[in-house]
Amino acid sequence: LQRIRCGQAWMEEETWPDVSDSGLLDNLTEWLLPFMNGVSNMKTLKKVDIHQALTAYLGWPLNQKIDEWLPERYTLPTGQSRQIDYQEGKPPMLSVRVQEVFGEQASPTVASGRVSVVLELLSPARRPIQITQDLAAFWQGSYHEVKKEMKGRYPKHPWPDDPANHVATTKTKRQLNS
Repeated sequence: LQRIRCGQAWMEEETWPDVSDSGLLDNLTEWLLPFMNGVSNMKTLKKVDIHQALTAYLGWPLNQKIDEWLPERYTLPTGQSRQIDYQEGKPPMLSVRVQEVFGEQASPTVASGRVSVVLELLSPARRPIQITQDLAAFWQGSYHEVKKEMKGRYPKHPWPDDPANHVATTKTKRQLNS
């Protein structure tokens, strides 16, 4: 639902169904009723797949494009993927360890390149160290200050001078050298 609402805001030229709270309530028979077959008690009601119902409510063209425009996950240069968090009225957010985005020249984007994803960059211990919507500027600027502090705190992990052109990793220096 949050992805659809973000899509409405960022891609206004598309024809989106009304997914406001009142719109969903007004159109329950259109989007939810087809998924209520056999529901006769609370136990079976809990099994109704709301995600599937909302996906069907989007209709064929949007249903085919939403995963392309607003992916649920982002594949990192390491090959691993992380979930993108969508919230109405805010840019999408991705939490990732800083070493996993080495080699990335710029922040990832969604909505056909219109919206930059906010990166919550984490230490090797997964503690937040920086939030940025402009990864290139981070590499050029405050990364060097972060690197000084983190290099002392996490000496086993790589902290290259040029992170934008370094290989992304989830490994320690020792694991990389072996």
